[in-house]
Amino acid sequence: MRRHAFTLLELLVTISVIAILAVLLLDALGSAKEKAQATQCISNLHQLALANLAYAAEHGGQYVQAQERSNNVRWHGVRKSSKQPFDPTTGPLAPYLGSEGRVKLCATFRDALKGGQTFEDSTGGYGYNATYIGGTWRDTYRAEFMSNVPQPVRTVMFADAALPRADGIQEYAYAEPYHWVDMGGVLAGALAPSVHFRHGGRANVAWCDGHITSEEPARLGTTNLYGGDAAKAGIGWFGPEANNGFWNPHADTIRGSDDVR
Repeated sequence: MRRHAFTLLELLVTISVIAILAVLLLDALGSAKEKAQATQCISNLHQLALANLAYAAEHGGQYVQAQERSNNVRWHGVRKSSKQPFDPTTGPLAPYLGSEGRVKLCATFRDALKGGQTFEDSTGGYGYNATYIGGTWRDTYRAEFMSNVPQPVRTVMFADAALPRADGIQEYAYAEPYHWVDMGGVLAGALAPSVHFRHGGRANVAWCDGHITSEEPARLGTTNLYGGDAAKAGIGWFGPEANNGFWNPHADTIRGSDDVR
């Protein structure tokens, strides 16, 4: 009996088909992994938003303070001095964050600077709307009251965040609006951005009513004081700029204050 063997051409074609199928499978697995990580991030942000709403319910309707004047107590943790790291299990939101009692890390926030390379940790890769909701623009650092946010569905609470530096990116506790605000609430100059569009060019955002959305950038930043390239790192802002847009609970009611650009 004759035995039929594969020709060299047939072997090459078979190997090529297998290689193509392997590449397609790896792409599909990679895409599925990214989607799973983005979904986990959404869950983390939802838990954060619910924790802040629960905190407000037990504190006279006032959201958690972004930081105390000493800067050793922030929404995500507490430290004994500026030379020590934050302990996330002792932060003001810790009692509302489930059994772990701390902010969960976004799985997509990889290769961030750690330890002595950074001045921030334990945020999970998320930033708080500290300017308006956390109250950092006020001299007393007094957080906002829920009753003073007329459109919670259109007001940012938390977002994916990071700070670009010359040697990489690090965690950053605040999702910065377009402009900083003086004690009178007036826009007073441009800010460096911190919203991190790390999920396929989009950022997950938690709003003051607790729902989560995926937002695309309206504009990316430039080089900051730390030598970080915000555009290269995918860090910028989303939504309208006028009156600090979705960060400002009263942006839609302000007139004649759009001069700062």
